Amino acid sequence: MEGDFVFSAGLAAILWEIYSVRQSAADAARLCHMDHVVIIGGGFGGLAAAQSLKNVPVRLTLLDQRNFHLFQPLLYQVATGWLSPANIASTLRATLRHQKNASVLLGEAKDFDVGKRRVLLNDGEIQYDTLILATGSSTYYFGNDHWAAYAPGLKTVEDATEIRRRILKAFEAAERQDDPAKRKALLTFAIVGGGPTGVELAGTLGEIAHDTLKNDFRNIDPSTTTILLIEGGERIIPSFDPTLSEQAAATLQTLGVTVLRNATVTDVGAEFVTVEHENTPERIACHTVIWAAGVKPSPHGQLIASKTGAKIDRSGRVEVEPDLTVKGHPEIFVIGDLANYSHQTGKPLPGVAPVAIQEGRYVAQVIAGRLKNQTIPPFRYHDHGSMAIVGRGSAVAEMGRFRFSGFLAWLAWLFVHLSNLIEFENKLLVLIQWGWYYMSRNRAARLITNDLPFAEEREDERRATGHK
Repeated sequence: MEGDFVFSAGLAAILWEIYSVRQSAADAARLCHMDHVVIIGGGFGGLAAAQSLKNVPVRLTLLDQRNFHLFQPLLYQVATGWLSPANIASTLRATLRHQKNASVLLGEAKDFDVGKRRVLLNDGEIQYDTLILATGSSTYYFGNDHWAAYAPGLKTVEDATEIRRRILKAFEAAERQDDPAKRKALLTFAIVGGGPTGVELAGTLGEIAHDTLKNDFRNIDPSTTTILLIEGGERIIPSFDPTLSEQAAATLQTLGVTVLRNATVTDVGAEFVTVEHENTPERIACHTVIWAAGVKPSPHGQLIASKTGAKIDRSGRVEVEPDLTVKGHPEIFVIGDLANYSHQTGKPLPGVAPVAIQEGRYVAQVIAGRLKNQTIPPFRYHDHGSMAIVGRGSAVAEMGRFRFSGFLAWLAWLFVHLSNLIEFENKLLVLIQWGWYYMSRNRAARLITNDLPFAEEREDERRATGHK
């Protein structure tokens, strides 16, 4: 009796194994005959498109140079020691692990063969039926790329950890400096660009100087730190209502931030930044400059335009059709920061995460509609509002006709950003760290990594840029 049971169980296991193998083979064969959608870029737009294609009968490949999706709106919190990089990053394979029609490849698209529908890599190629370009943007120095060695931008994890290193190292070097003028230069921080990223960085730096580090040093007083927010226009966060811009500026002032309006940076070096303000150039002794003034589309826009004859704008974005395709090539979509979509208002949509996400989801709808011979209406962006955090317990928010600031806006900012993190684990960890910081004002991720002695660090920067 017992032997019969064991035999039956073993036979059932063998039959199940055979069935599973056959089912896997059948699934693989079915996928091979489906249209192949290749998405280049695992940012907001690319990942939104991939996830929205979950139940669409296509074979999907997501290609990216990195193996993770980065939640860039919180990158400044990594740069200021509030969060660790892993808190705001999710591996692409883990994110798509339950999506059976999706595969993830680590690699870089080097060229395109539009005629044969191929993406060319350094070490191979990928054939596609439909291509979605979502490769985003990088920091733009307005033709002064040599400034990058002295003024890092904030687009990658490496940027954030480098900025964190420079900020904390400046305080450490000031602690050992006896010369008052040199100490003042070390404790002077310049942020170029008064958009949301610049404002958030400036406010957080003010909190670090006045709260986080106030009892950590013996030879310096961190509250004497000079923080400059340099904005080329008449007001900071110009995309917001003027009243909110002024409220943000007033809050920054209470945090010790000096806002320079109508100011232009004309030169940046290892130990200075030159600013033209009110038609008067001024060379400011400063060891730490952070660039938040501009971005440029990835080179893939220029590359796909050269292969398809598509028009590109002055910034290098591809001018797309109302359905986000490249003119004359309905099989190629361009979304996010790489796309110039001007069909809705006559002006390009802003390069922000909500635009990329909505475009990614829309492209998935178009692909699904084509399989059913359905026509999808042109893309329409729905603006749900803008937010920017200014300091602990303070933010500005604009949602349609509603404009508000202060603690309520700060809570709304926290909720929106927390809910948009990809992994539940990240949501939980970030919530705990935010709560701990609010109660203790302590930043747990104040680590100086990839460090060099200060003199060697400056010498490396000079060598990197060819300056003596």
